[in-house]
Amino acid sequence: MDVLISGAGVAGPALAYWLRHHGVIPTVVERALQVRAGGYAVGLRGEALDVLDRMALLEQVKALDTHMGDAALVDRDGNQYATLPAAIFAGDLQILRGDLTGLLYEATRLEVQYVFGDSIAGLEQDAGGVRVTFERGRPRRFDLVVGADGLHSRTRSLLFGPQARFVRHLGIYTAIFSLPNHLGLRNTGRLHSMPGKAAGIFSARDNTEARAALHFASGPLACDRYDAEQHKRIVAEQFAGEGWQLPRLLEEMSRAPDLFFDANAQVEMECWSSGRVVLLGDAGYAAAPTSGRGASQALIGAYILAGELAAAGGHHVAAFAAYEREMRGFVAEHQQMGREGADRFFMGTPNQQVLDMLAANVPEVTRAQIVRLKDYAPSFSAKCP
Repeated sequence: MDVLISGAGVAGPALAYWLRHHGVIPTVVERALQVRAGGYAVGLRGEALDVLDRMALLEQVKALDTHMGDAALVDRDGNQYATLPAAIFAGDLQILRGDLTGLLYEATRLEVQYVFGDSIAGLEQDAGGVRVTFERGRPRRFDLVVGADGLHSRTRSLLFGPQARFVRHLGIYTAIFSLPNHLGLRNTGRLHSMPGKAAGIFSARDNTEARAALHFASGPLACDRYDAEQHKRIVAEQFAGEGWQLPRLLEEMSRAPDLFFDANAQVEMECWSSGRVVLLGDAGYAAAPTSGRGASQALIGAYILAGELAAAGGHHVAAFAAYEREMRGFVAEHQQMGREGADRFFMGTPNQQVLDMLAANVPEVTRAQIVRLKDYAPSFSAKCP
């Protein structure tokens, strides 16, 4: 069975791993020239750790844990007025997104075909498969196509229609970039809140460097998502004249090579598949960074999608339906958390924000688990009907 996966972030390589486990050698196409580095730290929780354990990657992920401790909330002069417990933002285990994607790539690159520097340009389905045209490569036919290409999924747009139909903007933009650890932070961070804005610095890579995150409230912006210099200008205008470490952060951002800038948004769809094409992770059901669950969702979704294909003997109609049944409740809860997180992000006094975040996150330790991971058949070799 020939399967094409669009996207080499978290979801795509994770799915490639599990398809290979079940006897399929997929092809992964990625627009970037290499696995993307940088990005924010992601908190992994619950069943996502079980998936990593089943992939024999959990110990490697633990070795790259940021070991983030509590963070200090500070005023514009740098004076601490509250402490933010690590459990709120770090999950059970926290790792830089670039480190996680790198591990997933290394675990699959020898047995999976990766095509970098290219992307899907067109999809034509018929009874026997999908003819895929690419921006640069020659057209190819596949039995199935999986869109794991993120919030701005090209696969989703080609299959279901314009992004505006499915992407729900939550009113917050975020910029993240690396910088020297000039504050000498040791497994901790500093957070500063302003009306409609927030800024944070966290130590990274065993305290040898740091990551900055700048957030601001805004409606949808008309900007080129690939123009990093435009993004830097937008962020600089938003934070001009602010106190604390903002002048230094804006200076560091101006020369940062790894700026991530995007809206906090969710993808809401009634169905994640059409014919032989299916969506995975943020492409089909982004929960937004304010949920803290995006990477976990991607890992679990990949495991379930591959497992349901195996359980159905490669019959994609039954497998896609089972995949949605297994994931829908899980996704709905995470998206609710993302909306609640966005709603309270800039509300109230800084002290009230801390209380709100505690109230939103601490009860999850007693929340009933939504997903119980199945043990799928170890392998299959079926031609897709």
